This record gives sequence, C-alpha cells and structure tokens, in this order.
Amino acid sequence: MKVRGFRVELGEVESALAQLPGLDEVAVLVREDVPGDKRLVAYYTGAAALDDDALRRHAAEKLPAYMLPAAYVRLAALPLTPNGKLDRKALPAPEAAAFGHQAYEAPQGAIEQTLAEIWAELLGVEQVGRHDNFFALGGHSLIAIRLIERMRRARMHADVTAIFLTASLSELAAQVRASADEPNDPPRLIARHPGGVRDPDAAFGLDVEEIRL
Repeated sequence: MKVRGFRVELGEVESALAQLPGLDEVAVLVREDVPGDKRLVAYYTGAAALDDDALRRHAAEKLPAYMLPAAYVRLAALPLTPNGKLDRKALPAPEAAAFGHQAYEAPQGAIEQTLAEIWAELLGVEQVGRHDNFFALGGHSLIAIRLIERMRRARMHADVTAIFLTASLSELAAQVRASADEPNDPPRLIARHPGGVRDPDAAFGLDVEEIRL
C-alpha cells in the first residue's frame, strides 16, 4: 500500500503497535476521507489507562516517521463481519481530535528556524513548530526531495533518509547539527557580496526567498 509516495506494510504497523502493553486489538488502514489525501489511521481497543498519546510515543520509538499513523481511534470493540472477520468498511472516520496536533513550540536556533521556514513554504502551512512532523503536516516523498534540495542550498546537509526517519523538525535539526563540521554551531553559508566576492565569514541564516527553488 502506498501512502504519500511511500510503500507501507499495514501489518508491520499493526505488529509494532501491538507490542504496547495494555493494547488488546489494533487495526490500521489507509483512509482517503479527503480526495487525494491518504492517511494512516489506527483503531484500537485496550485498557482504560491506555491513551492516544501513549500509542504515539510507542509508535515513534518503533516505526519510521512515514509509517506513523496520523490518527488514533479508541473503540469499545473492533467491528466484525458475520463471518467473524474485521469489517474495515465499518470503521468510523476519525474526528479532528484523533489527529492529536502537537502544541505549538517555536523553533529554537538558526537551524530550526530556517528549516521551519522551508517546511512552511513547501507544505503550505502558516507556521511550523519544533515538534511538528513533516508527514503529519502533509509531506510526501516528492516534497521530501524538494526539501533536501532546499536544505543543500542553505548549506544544511542531511541524508534524505533522515527526513523519513526523524519524527519532528527538532530531530531533523539535530541530524543537521550532527553532520556539520562543528556540531555545536549552525552551518555557515558562503555569501556573495554585490561585487561577486565570496565572504567565508558570513553568518548562517539565508532568508527563505534566497533559498527558493
């Protein structure tokens, strides 16, 4: 099954979620409640103490970012067909609260701020917080390729797999810092003065217009 350009094995997602103590049953499917917008949704039953946040944290530890469900729906029981099999057509559409949007926390430091500006433009959103997930905001494989190119133009180096595996903007920024020659400092850009002279001491921080594709 392909979701946002990535091949996702639903059974693998279900198996990872099923490892969480207190979870009784889980079913994951791809929903397209808005045409062209496919999203993974996890339906589950379990102990009263089990909640969506616990599932999200557990999933983030077990799965790459592009395989994380966008929504979690608790049910009293999974619907079954007369033959006793899961009735996927009877699974309800998730309500807005099921998507569990992260509370906004402003990006910190030059790397996070520049990444947030790029994400906001590529994904068509007003603001991006440091805990936001690229794929939950609507990212897919084609946008990920554009993101890598924009990052390279900003002298921020990270393998494309970092986007698929990191769960948040802050984690991607950490990958960028780890790949820099000076891990504790933001990458430095080589700026050009109007006369064409390269300035190796220019500080990090291109305006988003300067790194537009």
